[in-house]
Amino acid sequence: MVCNESFVVKVPENLPLDATAPLLCAGITVYSPMKYFQMTEPGKSLGVVGLGGLGHMAVKFGKAFGLQVTVISTSPSKEKEAREVLGADHFVISKDEKQMQAAVKSLDFIIDTVSANHPVEPLLSLLKVNGKLVIVGLPEKPVQFAAPAVVMGRRFVGGSLIGGVKETQEMLDFCGEHNISCMIENISMEYVNTAMERLAKGDVKLSCLGEIEKISINI
Repeated sequence: MVCNESFVVKVPENLPLDATAPLLCAGITVYSPMKYFQMTEPGKSLGVVGLGGLGHMAVKFGKAFGLQVTVISTSPSKEKEAREVLGADHFVISKDEKQMQAAVKSLDFIIDTVSANHPVEPLLSLLKVNGKLVIVGLPEKPVQFAAPAVVMGRRFVGGSLIGGVKETQEMLDFCGEHNISCMIENISMEYVNTAMERLAKGDVKLSCLGEIEKISINI
């Protein structure tokens, strides 16, 4: 294969290729806005909404940047993974009003990785004054919130899609320095149809990769 050097990135030698492949999607999708919106200051607090392919990378980057990370999820079953595997400092069940109330004005930043339709206004209440909420998920329905939810706390709401080649290389170098890669499930190519069925049912926690073609399936 011949490729223009402008579109080639170098993978650090210490990173496994299979677990690095999804970094070129899920990894850069959360790394780019975290850098652009300056969500990297050590000691600050980051909320990560959703713990799928994007969310678990946001947690990993947040910890590497030195942030206090709170995972916000509708699934209580993900707390153990968030805390024990990924090292999250806090876990909030978004459907639990008491937990959400206790977390009001506790976060400097929130990165929302959820693509299912969900209310955003309750998340805004978790932000401190001058807090930032960045959306990287793609829900079908329009995002809605009352103006006072942002006006009263001078809060910011933005969005981001992915990053360019230069920033992707920067991310890979950062991952190499901090030994960061994606959590994946390796599957055989014969299992791909079953994997797609599992994906449709929400039965894939993070990423599936086919052994031959290295096809990644991310949530």
